[in-house]
Amino acid sequence: MPAAGNPLQRWWPPFLVILLVGVAYANALQASFQFDDWDVIVRDPRVQGLAAWWASMPGMRPLLKLSYALNHASGAGVAGFHAVNVVIHAGNGLLVLYLARRFAAQLGEAPAVAGWLALATALIFVLHPVQTEAVTYASGRSTSLSALFALASMAAWVNWRATPRRRAWLLPGSLLLMLAGMATKETVAIVPVALLLWEATDISRPFSWRAALARTGAHWLLLALGLAAALSLPAYRDFLASSLATRSVPENFLAQLQGIRYLAGQLLHIDRMNADPALPVTPGLDPLDGLTLLVLVAGGGLALTNVRRYPLPAFAVLWFLLWLAPTNSLLARLDLVNDRQLYVALAGPALLLAAAIRRLAVRQRALAVTAFVLVLALTGLATHLRNEVYREEVTFWRDVVSRSPHNARAFNNLGIALADQCDLRRADQAWRRALELDPGYVRAAVNLQLLREGVLPEGVGPCERLP
Repeated sequence: MPAAGNPLQRWWPPFLVILLVGVAYANALQASFQFDDWDVIVRDPRVQGLAAWWASMPGMRPLLKLSYALNHASGAGVAGFHAVNVVIHAGNGLLVLYLARRFAAQLGEAPAVAGWLALATALIFVLHPVQTEAVTYASGRSTSLSALFALASMAAWVNWRATPRRRAWLLPGSLLLMLAGMATKETVAIVPVALLLWEATDISRPFSWRAALARTGAHWLLLALGLAAALSLPAYRDFLASSLATRSVPENFLAQLQGIRYLAGQLLHIDRMNADPALPVTPGLDPLDGLTLLVLVAGGGLALTNVRRYPLPAFAVLWFLLWLAPTNSLLARLDLVNDRQLYVALAGPALLLAAAIRRLAVRQRALAVTAFVLVLALTGLATHLRNEVYREEVTFWRDVVSRSPHNARAFNNLGIALADQCDLRRADQAWRRALELDPGYVRAAVNLQLLREGVLPEGVGPCERLP
């Protein structure tokens, strides 16, 4: 970051991050509830108020549900949910800004260069349209809020690590933030591994496994205690059993090769965001899966063996893979992938792209500046346009079926949204299409039968019956 003595130079980077988040997500406040929002926010009795939340404890993801309860208690409506999500996203951008600056500084970069790398990384992180699913999708808060706690935990630990005696209070602060993250979403369990990665890539000091484990030991202990506490709750045991019943560990590992390949493509295809891709799970290992596995093993292996020689690219690659691991590794999910899985992982590719633009600037400054401005303009515009998809349910589900024409669930949900607008003929067509794609899809069959009987799904109508 530029010289700390100049307040303007010190504060304009975070101000720019907040400003561009506000511009890109200004229309997110007009979005409606979508998809899982109805089940986990609107209709879930446990989050309708603070008393209801308290009565439901202990339970899964208590801090996430508390945030929903506080939103309901505020009376700000759906716009309030989206406003909180945008603020959380801006906060994550500021944490990425801080961590990227500290990381660049420990690589020996000059303050001005470290500040530029950090700002570029943070802006790419906050403006990429793949982040909209964790921001504009209200229940995507599970990802963005847990990321806030995870990144804040890392930031506190990094600060403590630099001056452990003068700022001893930062270590318990980091642990409390990690605990809050695990109480928001389970993926925060990756924080101790991320701290080890930070240790390994810090070339400003010698690396020792003993010293690294000693400095991160409290986080590993907290992780063990958190896992034990989670497994003591029936809800988490049921979740684990359901995951193992969905696909076996080997089957899920092979399936996730397709999932990771899809997610990597989402980084480049900024016009192809998809809230419900419904990727089919194909058995076995096809040639493309084999190539994906080879790239992952080779890329991860090169990064691991070069963490000291090439710390920046190694950190970027391993950060990306680490933060995909909880959702794209051993435990199966009903839905193979969603864009939210890239939320924290995106900081790795963002850092790599920022470094590439910086290297270009050494020889072609004008070209590098043009490329950087173009990246920000395109991603910011794509994000702003993507937010419009969330404005109403019909628009949302039409977008999904246009991108995933094989998705029977999307056609069923489109039918419900159309029926809610009393467009019964198109609702009928959507439910028929859902049954063509999946003849055993009970929900679409029931909706179609109810429509024939003049009874519409709950919350829909009144509308005229079909002739």
